[in-house]
Amino acid sequence: MSPVVRPVPGPLAATFLDLPAGSPGGSVELFLDLYTGDNPLIPAHAFMLAPTSHGVPSVPPGLDLLHVPGKCLAGPAFGQYVAALRRALTTAVDPSRIGVLHLQHLTFGATPALVRALPAHPRIALVHGTDLLFAESHPDQLHVLRETARTANAIVVPTTAMAAHLRKLAPLIDERKIIRVPWGIPDHLLTDPPPRRPRITTNHLRLLYAGRLTTEKGVETLIKSLARVSRAELSIAAPRSQFHAMAPLLQRMGVRARYLGWLRRPQLWKAFTEHDVLVMPSTTLEAMGLVALEAQASGLPVVYQPVPGLRETLGASGLATDFTNSAALARDLGRLRTTPGLMATLQQAGRANATRYPLSATAQALSSLGRRLASAVRVGKHSA
Repeated sequence: MSPVVRPVPGPLAATFLDLPAGSPGGSVELFLDLYTGDNPLIPAHAFMLAPTSHGVPSVPPGLDLLHVPGKCLAGPAFGQYVAALRRALTTAVDPSRIGVLHLQHLTFGATPALVRALPAHPRIALVHGTDLLFAESHPDQLHVLRETARTANAIVVPTTAMAAHLRKLAPLIDERKIIRVPWGIPDHLLTDPPPRRPRITTNHLRLLYAGRLTTEKGVETLIKSLARVSRAELSIAAPRSQFHAMAPLLQRMGVRARYLGWLRRPQLWKAFTEHDVLVMPSTTLEAMGLVALEAQASGLPVVYQPVPGLRETLGASGLATDFTNSAALARDLGRLRTTPGLMATLQQAGRANATRYPLSATAQALSSLGRRLASAVRVGKHSA
């Protein structure tokens, strides 16, 4: 891989992820990777919510927490929540320092609150998978999505699959606004991946699932199919409460799963080196599948359900299967275990695929877009 190029900083961004600090998920990790730290890839005034149920977690430099309760999705309470977020942002942000808004998600409360707090700034909206899923099931969120899409200066999607799904929800969208910028994984993981441990035995495959255990992630389907698959051992890295909620199904299906906890990034990368396969049984779509790319960068082959997003990101670099069909899953896992050279081929293809998605390239593209939009606003003011 070529040496890492530090992105040229763009204008200072104001950005707000409508989740409590410490929440799990790929969108959270991407947000923290891009906007926080001692020397962030994108200079920003970045916000998340302060947790309400327990003590405030340690937060990285550059992240501020807003103490605004009442997070919700629908009805009059949602409007009140957005108004409270706007008031908190108006107090916390100096508009004269901000050059561009990075709207995390087309939906949820932070996006309309940030727009209302800073109405005169150019807007880049970043589309994530949960935007589209929640807009499909919540009319109020669909309204927010369509209004955000209408007023944003640019709408960034990580895959063409996400753009196609967005068009179905917002058919009147201005196509010229949609820009594809793939999400990326930390450059140092690409240049200095953790050393892999040799396989101890070829009799069993050590499967790893890493992520949230929400319905669209397909873990229930995985468990039901694994009940009919031999010579496979499952480990799960997920939020503790979600794993406990899944425990009755595991017991009912007779599937033993080793719980690893909800792992921080370095711990997760170490877990990649201790397993044979990452499984991605998502049922609907994935925005990008960052955990799969991180696994590939670490030399861990990926077996995945070829849903929109994953099919585009992984293609032939992973092994596509049908997690809803236990016979197909058993056949494909058996191939991995018994076919000479298949594991090594997938490892090589996976590493090559992961190098296509350095986080620095994501930051560079977003910074360049921000500079163009901020420059256009300045030119417009002067001409007026």
